[in-house]
Amino acid sequence: MALEVITLHDHANSLLNRREIKIVLKNAAGRINRSEASDLLAKQLNIDKKKVIPIVMTCHRGKTDIDATFYVYKSEDELNQLPRFRLLRSMPKAERKKLMDDEKAQKLKARQSSVAEKKTGTARSRR
Repeated sequence: MALEVITLHDHANSLLNRREIKIVLKNAAGRINRSEASDLLAKQLNIDKKKVIPIVMTCHRGKTDIDATFYVYKSEDELNQLPRFRLLRSMPKAERKKLMDDEKAQKLKARQSSVAEKKTGTARSRR
């Protein structure tokens, strides 16, 4: 069974510079994840995958179809309108983990340097 994409609603939101697309993925329940669905839609629309953000993907009991909503932005600069977790969800798991680990390391270094400054500042004031 091949996956079939049926577009239900394609609305151009000019205020937020994006397209809001509602689709049905036929026979896809349990067989496709968010990143694969956004790849499929990007390929169908002939646009860059990074500009397609999955918002909602729902399945109904007893059915093999997935109802999904995607936002398609005109440029990657406009993606900052969305909450950060939406962008992290659309990343591959390994890339998301690497990004989170890098941010944790930066926070730890900043915390260690601020503690070191406080210690040297209090040591100088005691002299």
